[in-house]
Amino acid sequence: MEGQAVRRGGVPPATGGAGPVLGRIPIVDVRPAVDGGRRPVKAVEGETFQVTATVFAEGHGAIGANVVLRDPEGRPGPWTPMRELEPGSDRWGAEVTPSSVGNWTYVVEAWGDPVTTWRQHARIKVPLRIDTELVLEEGAELYERAAEGVPEGPRREAVRDAVRALRDESRPPVARLAGALTPEVGRVLGRFPVREGVSCSDVRGVVVERERALFGSW
Repeated sequence: MEGQAVRRGGVPPATGGAGPVLGRIPIVDVRPAVDGGRRPVKAVEGETFQVTATVFAEGHGAIGANVVLRDPEGRPGPWTPMRELEPGSDRWGAEVTPSSVGNWTYVVEAWGDPVTTWRQHARIKVPLRIDTELVLEEGAELYERAAEGVPEGPRREAVRDAVRALRDESRPPVARLAGALTPEVGRVLGRFPVREGVSCSDVRGVVVERERALFGSW
């Protein structure tokens, strides 16, 4: 893996630090920003605002991105997945909400998404019987990695069921693949992805004020 080390499977600890982490995935034009990010933006306590960035990588592998919002004590909030705002635009976005007054920060992280890459390839190769067993075993190994990062309970078992389906040679290959591509498993893997080669943007500041104080400053 390029970039920093990440936990195998699931959502790793937030990586936002004093500066960007250089990986293979550039992150540019992070917004909101004032003076190119050199000055903090302002927000209202409890106000939801959108964070956007242009995220792209060389090659044909799938990528993912997320926002890490940290409170005035430096504690990371919930890991917030980003989505591509328009297909093929490379522009990603997510909404975050600072819950208290103070000096907050946020960073954008981007990473290679090997599970989504595999799913895209498997949908093509398995029906055409191209390297079928190799593709199915590769998927089983990736899903095993992902399961390690999913909390104990029904969601982890759903991923493990998908592993068993991929390795069930008593079923036709297309049926084995279908067992790994259910909507339920897709939701779990979207929440607890396997992240590779994590890159991190510059840290951006957010001054969060009470509504009356913020409007008074205008």
